[in-house]
Formats: sequence, structure tokens, C-alpha cells
Amino acid sequence: MRRLLLLGVTALCLCMFVVADKQPDRQADKSSPETDGVLQLKKGNFNRALRKHKQLLVHFYAPLTREGHRVSIAFEGAAEELQGSEVKLAVIDQNKEKELAKELNATGLPAIRLYLSGDKHNPIDCPLPQSSASILTWLKRRAGSATDLIADLIQSEASEELRVVGFFKELDHDYVQVFYAAAIELPDLNFVVTQDEEVISKYGLTHDVVLLLKKSELIQAYKMMPQTSKEELIIFITVYQMDPVTEYTGETATQILTAPVLNHALLFVNKSSSDFKDIHMAFSSAASAFRLKILFVFVDVDEPRNGRIMEYFRVRDFEAPLIRLINLTDHVTYQLPSDTLDLQTIKTFCQSYLEGKAKPKMQSEPIPEGWDKQPVKELVGTTLEQVAFNPNKTVFVLFYLPYSHESRAVFPLWEELAEALKEREDVVVARIDASANDINLSMQGAYPSLCLFPALHAERVVVYRGKKKVKDLIKFLDKEMKKAQKERVKEDEDRRKYIEAIKAEEAQKANESKDEL
Repeated sequence: MRRLLLLGVTALCLCMFVVADKQPDRQADKSSPETDGVLQLKKGNFNRALRKHKQLLVHFYAPLTREGHRVSIAFEGAAEELQGSEVKLAVIDQNKEKELAKELNATGLPAIRLYLSGDKHNPIDCPLPQSSASILTWLKRRAGSATDLIADLIQSEASEELRVVGFFKELDHDYVQVFYAAAIELPDLNFVVTQDEEVISKYGLTHDVVLLLKKSELIQAYKMMPQTSKEELIIFITVYQMDPVTEYTGETATQILTAPVLNHALLFVNKSSSDFKDIHMAFSSAASAFRLKILFVFVDVDEPRNGRIMEYFRVRDFEAPLIRLINLTDHVTYQLPSDTLDLQTIKTFCQSYLEGKAKPKMQSEPIPEGWDKQPVKELVGTTLEQVAFNPNKTVFVLFYLPYSHESRAVFPLWEELAEALKEREDVVVARIDASANDINLSMQGAYPSLCLFPALHAERVVVYRGKKKVKDLIKFLDKEMKKAQKERVKEDEDRRKYIEAIKAEEAQKANESKDEL
């Protein structure tokens, strides 16, 4: 009887130990909430999740962004497929978990990283996926080998999708390893390895070549060389999977910004304009000549959703069409110095840029020596607002493009105007190159633009749209000056009252201080 009692007590204790041992796991599970199989990580539970899961794939995202939303959907889909596997998916909100994101060096663009065996400091970067299949393919290729890509090419020749085909004489050659390394980095693309002589002879090529095929049509071929690196092959594939010219949209923005070609040519143009077809044709033809060196993109200035990129490059819709070149490393911008956008002009500009001969577009040109000694003052970006918004001068400014025939045609008129007004000390006639200096003013109308800045404390710009004759310009000037003089009287009175109010307030504070003493 005593032995049975002892056994019962022992069993009860063992049960209590088991329950106690499982309790922390339940608490840990509660502290790492999941949504659709995806862990929601924070600073308090990140290290615990890292220890618990042998492979932890983490998406650092910014909510309410198109990219973050798309990748989140892909993550949820992949999480369903990976249930029960060694890979656990998780997300970290970069906005809420700023301290954790900073600690993990993930404060920039959205990123996906794979943490292995609890190693917090050496994650593997995953390409941003287009779908859940992209994530699954990346994980599969990481764990596999090039032999997994061997396939019967003839059976899939009618495929609508772009296929990257490696034709190799020996499957154990270094070329195959480079090819497979590129396949891991580009999980959204279909990679195939073949040794079928019949297939390669169809395209008139030899061994050790990479083909880009679509519906059996050869898009481009790349001959593998001993010095070919994974990075070079990725650049080739990434560039040629895109059209020669890509329109900038919300859907293509990420593809453009993450492209390995860092030199970008941007055509700002109105798609509904009568000359769009001719300009786009010339731009596309130039693009074909600079593949792998310059990425060609066009931006529709008539699309409201492109306002942000136009603001970044400080391009107004009325300035289109124009072409800018930029390198995404140093962000120095170059503008094609011509209002003629034909094939030869575009190619010459791109070539001069690659040779380092193109002139960069600066925020401001250097202030020219003796800029204010001539009848027409030569303004630059750093002197424009200082001169134009002088409350004691009426300033008439010509904004021009030096390569524009229409702009140059106004130069003699402007000299004549300056000569006619040289005795009037309260008037300044000036001009500024709008292509070489950033103009941070709100103006409407194409260049050349004739803008009057009245002698007021308020910063106002009046655009002249009348006849280009001296007498008409002076008549407009005098009319605006009279209007400004009336407004100036009110301005001065308001300023006087304001100053008096400030002085009265200061006097009151001084008296209160004396009373306290």
C-alpha cells in the first residue's frame, strides 16, 4: 500500500514538472503573435524568435507603401506553403520598431533577410519578391544545385514567360556555378540548363552561352568567358529582361530603382503631345545603342502620380520634353542642352556623358565676374532671389534656355529694354539661364519666360504674356509699378503698426520686471 502511494505521488510530481516545463513555451508563443502564419516581431521578442527558429526569414517593411503591401501579400502566401518546414517567416514594422531596425541596420528601403542558426549579425539578403512563388523559389535554389535546373527545353518552347537558358558542354564547369549563383539572385525568372545540341544549333550558337528566350524567340545571347562574374551575368539578364525604354509608373518604380545599371536617362514628356511618337522612337533607338551602360526611362508629365519624381528633378510640365541623365551613386544631374530631341542629338549627349565631357546641371552656376556692371544683369541660382525680391527695386527677369532659338531671339529685345531703362535706378533688368540653375519659383509657361518682380516686401511674381516689343514691356512695367506702389503704402502701414505693437509689448514686459524688483 505504501509503495502504491509512493508511486502515485511520484507520478503527480512528474506531471507537475512536465506542465511547468511547457508553460514558458506557451508564454513565449503568446509573446510572439502571428498573423496568417507570419510572426509579428518587436524588440522584445526578436532574439527569442532568432533562437527558436533555425531559419528565420524577416521582412522589414514600411506600412502604407505599395512595395510593403505587395511583399506582405507574398509573405502570407509563402507562409501557408512553408507551414511545418524549418523556415519561419516574420515581419518587423520599420516605423514602429525604429530602435530595432537601427540595431539591425535595416532603416533604409524595405528589405528581406534570412537569419540562420540564430546568427544575428550575418543575415543573407533576399531579393524583394514579386509573389509568394518568388520566395519559395529563392529558398529552394539556395538549398539546391545546378542539376535541379536541367529540363527538356523543347517541351516549354511556347512559354509566354522569359526563360534564361544556359547551354553548357560540361555541367561541372565553373560557368555553371556562376549561372546558378545568378539564378539564386533572380528568383522571379525561369532558369533552365540544357545540353541539347539540337536546341543550341537552332540559334546558330556554340557551347557555354546564356540565352534569353521568349516564345522560342531569341531576345539576346551572352557568351560566358573565364572572367565572367555572377554580377556581370545578373546585369546582362536584368537589363535585357526589360524593354529598351521603360515607362516610370508605380509598378515599374522598384524595378527601375533596383536595376544594376546606375546611369539613368530620363525623358520627361507628355504622352498626349503630337510629337510624342517621334521623340519616343528616337529615344528608343538611342536606348538600343547604350544597353548595359545606360537605363532609359520616360516619365509622363501629364500623369498626376508622377508629381513626386518631377518635384525631385525640379521639372515642370511646361518644360517638357527634356532629357536628364543621372548616376544613382553621386546623384549628379545632366540635362541635354538642346530643344531638338532626335536620335543623333540624344546619342551624342549620352556618349559625351559616358566620356565625362557633359556639363552637369548645378543648383547654381558660379557668380560671374562683373555680373551687375552691364545693363542686363547676369543672375545665377544663388543671386536670383536676393536680387529679384529686393523690396526697393522693381526687377524684370528673362528666364531663358541658351540652346533655344526662341530664347536667343529675345536677347536683343532685352538689351534694348535695359538701355531704355538705364536711367531709372529703381528698375533692374536681368536674365538667368534656367537650364544651368535650379529655379525655385512657382511659374507657369514655357521658356523663355519674362517675369516681373514688383518692389514689395511680399514675394510676388507677375508673368508677362504680351507682345515682345519695348514699348509694350515698358507699359506693362509702369502699370505694375503703380499697382505695387499702392500696395506698398498698405504694406508699410501694416509693418509700422506691427513694429509699434512689438515695441509696446517689450515696454510692458520691462515695466512688469521693474515692478517685480
